[in-house]
Amino acid sequence: MTTIGWVRHGITDWNLERRAQGQTDVPLNETGLAQARALAERFRNEKWDAIYASDLSRAKETAETIAAALNVPLHLDERLREMACGKMEGTTEDERIRMWGEDWGDMELGIESDESMLQRGMAAVEDICLRYPGKRVLAVSHGALIATLLPALVPDMSEKEHLHNTSVTLVRQLNEAWVCDLYNCRRHLDAVNL
Repeated sequence: MTTIGWVRHGITDWNLERRAQGQTDVPLNETGLAQARALAERFRNEKWDAIYASDLSRAKETAETIAAALNVPLHLDERLREMACGKMEGTTEDERIRMWGEDWGDMELGIESDESMLQRGMAAVEDICLRYPGKRVLAVSHGALIATLLPALVPDMSEKEHLHNTSVTLVRQLNEAWVCDLYNCRRHLDAVNL
């Protein structure tokens, strides 16, 4: 059955500033590029058949680095984009409180729903499984999308730890269900002190 390796993109300046990136196209910073290279080096010793990635530059740059090292096909898929954050994109928590008050999270700010993310994420997963049955495919995406999608794929999954930049989470199709074999692994970063 198909294995999908979910990878969160490398770090950006907006990650460091704790700005809501959403679907704003923010590139990797130098550390993010180094994280992507470390991840590509880790994957050199593993068998992967293809890479799918969000078309936003932070995920795309991460995926391109891996694809070049592994010489596997790269498919950009806008369904793997981060949650659209509406009016809060580009803002920090302090800025949101200043603009909209402490209860800004209860306001209608045009933020994409979990249901919308699940619908497009699951459609991408179905296409990966149809195109690469029984293969191993990396999916380079974003924290909110991956964190929303994983419990839908693996309902009994108890892990809730925040997904780190360039972390790897492996899920494997087993009959009609999915199992999680690895969660939020970042051992490739320990090797290079990132």
